[in-house]
Amino acid sequence: MALRTAGSVLVVFLWSVAVVLGKNGWSVTYTTQSICVLKGSTVEMSCSYTYPSGTVTTTFWFNKNDAEGKPVSLSDDPDYKGRVTYRGDKKNGHTLTVRDLRESDSATYKFRLKKDQTGGRYTGNPGVTLSVTGLQVKVTGRYRYKTLTCSTTCTLTDNPTYIWYKNGHKVKEDTSSLYSDYFSDADSYSCAVKGHEDHHSPAVCKKCWSVTYTHQSICALKGSTVDISCSYTYPSYHEIKRAFWFTKWSGMEAEDLSSVPGYEGHIEYLGDKESDCTLRITDLRLSDSAGYRFRFITSGGKFSGSPVSLTVTDVVLEMDPTSVSEGERVTLTCRTKCTLDPITAYSWYKNGQPIPNRNTYSPVYILFSVSSEDTGRYSCAVEGHEDLPSAEETLTVTYGPKNTSVSVSPSGEIMEGSSVTLTCSSDANPPVDKYTWYKKNGASLKGSGQSYSITNIISEDRGEYYCEAENTIASMNSTTLKIIVAGKQTSVLTAAVGIIVVVLVLILCLSGLMWFRKKASKSTSDPKVTADDGLGDSSPVYDSISGMVMTSTAAQTAATDDQDDVHYASVHFSRSKNQEVPLYSTVQVPQPQKEDEDVQYAALKFNLPVLPTAAQAAEEDSSVLYSIVNKP
Repeated sequence: MALRTAGSVLVVFLWSVAVVLGKNGWSVTYTTQSICVLKGSTVEMSCSYTYPSGTVTTTFWFNKNDAEGKPVSLSDDPDYKGRVTYRGDKKNGHTLTVRDLRESDSATYKFRLKKDQTGGRYTGNPGVTLSVTGLQVKVTGRYRYKTLTCSTTCTLTDNPTYIWYKNGHKVKEDTSSLYSDYFSDADSYSCAVKGHEDHHSPAVCKKCWSVTYTHQSICALKGSTVDISCSYTYPSYHEIKRAFWFTKWSGMEAEDLSSVPGYEGHIEYLGDKESDCTLRITDLRLSDSAGYRFRFITSGGKFSGSPVSLTVTDVVLEMDPTSVSEGERVTLTCRTKCTLDPITAYSWYKNGQPIPNRNTYSPVYILFSVSSEDTGRYSCAVEGHEDLPSAEETLTVTYGPKNTSVSVSPSGEIMEGSSVTLTCSSDANPPVDKYTWYKKNGASLKGSGQSYSITNIISEDRGEYYCEAENTIASMNSTTLKIIVAGKQTSVLTAAVGIIVVVLVLILCLSGLMWFRKKASKSTSDPKVTADDGLGDSSPVYDSISGMVMTSTAAQTAATDDQDDVHYASVHFSRSKNQEVPLYSTVQVPQPQKEDEDVQYAALKFNLPVLPTAAQAAEEDSSVLYSIVNKP
């Protein structure tokens, strides 16, 4: 068990006998069962434990239960906020540290552990009894020669050495707690234990004025809470009228902090009108750094104590350097403007999360060979004040391209004539500033840029492609990506349209063929007619020489001598199977006895399937194949 104060350590061993309690494989061994320490000092309580098979998931110390009877961890108890620290080791040891002890901290402390099984929990009994005591001067004797005793409420062990002060000056140092002197009404006396000189007892006197502070200087973290402990004396026949703290004078009078703007709700006077003058300041600000003095006014006078120096500091993380290449070294230092008392360890964080196994007693944390994974935001905190971390510093690690790869869109087999896009991705810091594309087997340069597109792809584009990623530090090739190009594929819609077109063409061809066959059949079935001398009616005229049937229809007869008669005639050519068709035919029409000539118009219709050529006509006959109709 160790007691720590500013600049000194007092080690006290009490019954150096381990107490082992337990059953069924559970046990908690406390180094000591009873501890007596001074108010304002620091204490450590240690233990070790065993448990059945399994894994311990939770360990903590407690000294009280909640309303439901469940133990309350000291780290969750508002009365201990910022004053307790847990520290474990690989041998199932566990140490509880409590700083700035108060008399109200006197209690029995127990250790509790839980396993990863339902009902797997255990509390070590009977625990450690902690007694916190202050020093008091008791005066005995008759007349002016008095005996003074430096007393405590519990027995301090290890033969402490006592120091006596008269009117603020050291007058004696001895292992005895007694001091004898001629006692005058104007003299004041106080005592302390060596190694804890900052923890004086309240001064005693009959007619003296005094203010005694537990600490003459205090270093506290920004955002935390601090108690400036003190005691005061005054003539016993005086009555306290007013007591307050101040930092500066306003005119001829001290300015009460409780009336200074900005301090309302920020300070609390915990003292009384007898001897305690403790001041509490919450949520400390850097601007709270000052010299604080206690002043009291009695019915018979006024008195002010000397100032207590309060320095408020924040935690600052210094990083050197802040930008490195892989493999280089980085030093992190957690600094404060003043020395916190006591400091047990520092906690380190990356990206807001605790760094495992990085609670160290040194304010320096070194990254000996950084990698890209070390890039991030770092901060630190004083153990016990983890809720007040430093501002974050960012570590930048530069490195060449890593994890370079190629992706393709669309994926799978690529159809000839379509388009494809290749994309190169790579992790690098600084980012990749140059991408180059290659096709395997020849490493021919295909393009640049993070994306490479091939439009209207053909079979010659098939093959394996890869990219090269490059930044200012290095370059790296990706693995290859194989592109498979398939032949063109007619779409379903195109095929359907083609089928429809083919069917329509077939239907049109069949319809035309049927129409021609019908016409041909009709032509061969017309009866032969004989020639008629009259052309003025619609009787058919048959030419026995040419085999043609001529039909003349009179459209109009002459009504007067001055009007022409117009006649229309249809000439049908029919071919007999047993008769040759003459090539030429002349038809003579008798002329009527009129002075004027009427012109007859004739329409000739040839029903022969195929007309003979000029050569055929020359070979077969020299007849004329045309008809001239003249009307006299």
